[in-house]
Amino acid sequence: MNTEIGSKINKLMQIQPSGVVLTSSWLNRMGYSAELLRTYRNSNWLQSIGNGAMIRKNDSVDYSGAIYAMQQQLNLSVHPAAKTALALMGKSHYLQLGSNIVFVFGHAGERLPSWFKKHEWGVDIRYSTTAILPAEKGLIEKEYRNFTIKISSPARAMIECLYMAPQKQDLVECFEMMEGLNNLNPSNVQELLEHCSSVKVKRLFLYMAEKAGHDWFKHLNTSRIGLGAGKRSLANDGVYLTAYNMTVPRELETDENT
Repeated sequence: MNTEIGSKINKLMQIQPSGVVLTSSWLNRMGYSAELLRTYRNSNWLQSIGNGAMIRKNDSVDYSGAIYAMQQQLNLSVHPAAKTALALMGKSHYLQLGSNIVFVFGHAGERLPSWFKKHEWGVDIRYSTTAILPAEKGLIEKEYRNFTIKISSPARAMIECLYMAPQKQDLVECFEMMEGLNNLNPSNVQELLEHCSSVKVKRLFLYMAEKAGHDWFKHLNTSRIGLGAGKRSLANDGVYLTAYNMTVPRELETDENT
């Protein structure tokens, strides 16, 4: 390998951390031609993990390294969300230990790259797209190994859990998660709920926060949070909540959950 080619691969290793995916489209924009990348693969500097994606040879890369690439190189809003985000923040002690399900959300219309969908990451990726919140709202940075990715903040993660309920997320478990969120910033919660487009989610969020008795709930201006009109039913034989014009499963209103 000549000096120029070696210099460029060294530069690449310096500007991108280990443990992340390197996408071909990003590499091309950075001046690494398809021919040069082929040389790197043949020289055992890089190895392909699918069409349009590579990693350093023998590097250990998990789904977080792929999320990094989608965020930093492909400018997607794809991020660890819902229960997964809470777990990454250490707020999931009550969740099933050893679970290999990873919840990932993207904004409406965003499609996962084929290399991400086809690669075996060792976990069960559950991907959802929604415009329930603006793509940039409620994301925080989380340091992972030697790089940083954006994940849902606790309040946004709770909203994402409620978005999936009751079909893909149990409502009783949602309340258990809400009970653990006793340190939320009311200003951040207020902003997210005002931008949230789902009446169901907003009603559930406020109901559960009030039921959990969180101090930050008292500082919310609920008059600015549009709760829509008409009844919502989340259970066939549930309990009707007059204050929120909503029917919830009876398990949420039993003594053990009050």
